[in-house]
Amino acid sequence: MSGRLPTHLRVGALLRRVNDSGGMGMVLAKGEPQGGAVLLIVTEKGLDPRCLERGIGADGAPGLIDSGPRDADPAAIAAYWQRRRARDPDLWVIELDVASRSRFTAETTDFY
Repeated sequence: MSGRLPTHLRVGALLRRVNDSGGMGMVLAKGEPQGGAVLLIVTEKGLDPRCLERGIGADGAPGLIDSGPRDADPAAIAAYWQRRRARDPDLWVIELDVASRSRFTAETTDFY
């Protein structure tokens, strides 16, 4: 047995954390409950959506890194996650609206 929490528990804790801090979160697509990857679509006060995933940053440390389209076009981001999900049905897609994306990313690196 692995020491890592199942994905469904990590997603639930993440949603509760965001909601408790005054943000809003919702699951756009459920993936594999035990080990599916998670794609986060994070907006800052409803604006400027960005895709983030767990990965290795430029400094070599694990954290949330940018992925997906670089423009903030919601249609491009929706097309991106739908293509990803078509190739990987285990992928979870979570949309979060937070007050500060940079703060959320810094606080979530250790948590997530």
